[in-house]
Amino acid sequence: MKMPDELPKTHEALGHEIDRLHESAKWSSQGQFEQMKIWRLANLLFGLPAAVLAAISGGTGLANVHSADPSSTPAILALLSAGFGAALTTLNPSRRVTQAQAAGNAYLEVQTAARQLLNVDLVEMSFADARAKLEELTVRRDEINKTADPPSRLAYWRAKRNLTKDGGQDYEIDNGKGGGQ
Repeated sequence: MKMPDELPKTHEALGHEIDRLHESAKWSSQGQFEQMKIWRLANLLFGLPAAVLAAISGGTGLANVHSADPSSTPAILALLSAGFGAALTTLNPSRRVTQAQAAGNAYLEVQTAARQLLNVDLVEMSFADARAKLEELTVRRDEINKTADPPSRLAYWRAKRNLTKDGGQDYEIDNGKGGGQ
């Protein structure tokens, strides 16, 4: 982010640190949102086959009850369904989706607060007040870091792609295109 032109010399280090915090929160939020998408897909990839195979297994088993030639198909389908169900239980992707989304949103809050502190409030604040606000944002970010699962390499790669292509999360106003033009 660009430092405000009117930023007092005494506040430059604070401004740079707020900018670092903003950047960290931006990357972290994007990584969490990408991780959320991966876990949502995993939930579908394991849950849907488990349900379909269980239904087919049950139907096939019921159809074979009255047949003179019992088949092992229902048992095989039931075992496959159980395997997908075990993966769902072990990986718990639905909980991970919720956790990644909550962490992503919390990082977005820190990102927005840091941007507003740097661009709106910092110039007019005393050094002590600005330092206290920076400390508050740092504590918030650190609390999120303690509970958020680290994004996978795939989520990181997707986040990097999202942030670096065509301006990523840039707003039009930041590129001289906004503000009622």
